Amino acid sequence: MRPQTLSEQILSRAAGRPVRAGELAICTPDLAMGTDGSIPMALDYLECMRPGGGAPRFPGRLVFALDHYGPASGPRAQALQERARAYAARHGIRCCEVGEGIGHQLILESGAARPGLLIVGADSHSTSYGAVGAFATGIGSSDLAGVLLCGQVWLKVPESLLVVLSGSLRPGVSAKDAALLLARRLGADGASYRALEFVGSGVAQLDMDDRIVLTNLSVELGAKAGLFPFDPVTEAWLRERTMAAFEPVFAHAGADCAGVIDLDLGAVVPQIALPHRVDHVVDADAAPYTVVDLVYLGTCTGGRLKDYREALEVLRAGIAPGVRVVVTPASAAVAAELERSGMLAEFLALGAEIQPPGCGSCCGTCGIVPADGAVVVSTANRNFKGRMGNGSASIYLASPRECAAAAVRGSIGGPA
Repeated sequence: MRPQTLSEQILSRAAGRPVRAGELAICTPDLAMGTDGSIPMALDYLECMRPGGGAPRFPGRLVFALDHYGPASGPRAQALQERARAYAARHGIRCCEVGEGIGHQLILESGAARPGLLIVGADSHSTSYGAVGAFATGIGSSDLAGVLLCGQVWLKVPESLLVVLSGSLRPGVSAKDAALLLARRLGADGASYRALEFVGSGVAQLDMDDRIVLTNLSVELGAKAGLFPFDPVTEAWLRERTMAAFEPVFAHAGADCAGVIDLDLGAVVPQIALPHRVDHVVDADAAPYTVVDLVYLGTCTGGRLKDYREALEVLRAGIAPGVRVVVTPASAAVAAELERSGMLAEFLALGAEIQPPGCGSCCGTCGIVPADGAVVVSTANRNFKGRMGNGSASIYLASPRECAAAAVRGSIGGPA
């Protein structure tokens, strides 16, 4: 058999036969995730496929996450959550409740995502799980219904783009800057329906939080998946979280790939994405001077402990008058550690607002909504118009440090 990429190997196992890039494969996912935003529609599709709905094929391989809506989302949203909750209870599906956190974060921190697995999620940022060496991709609600019905999903096996990392990030520079630089270089569709496989000596310099940021944002480049290889960083991280067995797989030398992208981490400088595209990226110090109204620290991209630690180092200089800082931890575990460490008290003393764990304001379905015409600087992954619930707001994307710096200065960019 010809050498295979990491993606081809994982999908071959899931398909039960050798597969190559470009083939259509019927695969059996090891884990499938749905959210309160996607489960109800999936249940509607399931009803059409099998009147009466019925039990899912593999309930133990499913996770439901009630993370996109909250008490302020209104009765219609709460009714959608109740429908998902009732189906989960009826069929023994793990259901992560409102306030537990973002489904992606919960799956990662519980160790449910492991090397060599195929994981699908009815949310585009399911690519995050590729940080641990899984093939993880987003699917639609109709595909989730198919997984409920028969435990399978069809996928076109993607070609792989190798992202060769070298060097290490300099002080003050984060993985978010590297991800935004990739978006700047490739564009929002530069990796369309391809898998980004991160390789090279620079991989060892990135911790798991860094890797999650890069795989999370892979979908913003059009990628079907983003994957890191299994290494001692992966193993140590997983051993702290799970006793479950896993079998890492490794790309074969000489496997065909669609291209190679070289990225020297040591040459990366702070970046910022300007409204209203994730690939409208410039060096942070070259951004046009703009007064900031709201700084948002959270989401599945920037709501982990490391993110808050880095933001707080900058925020201790004081928040500028007129700037609102909102903190939304990615999970209850993150929130608990913020409290235990004293960081939560520091955020509060500085004047930041703390929201319950979850997706929060990211997609505009719960949490605070920016005011008309507001300028927002966020650790999130998307900045198109209306993303946070108000189409007249302007959203900039940056690292936790750069977001905090904007809060301290009251602005982004050079001198007025």
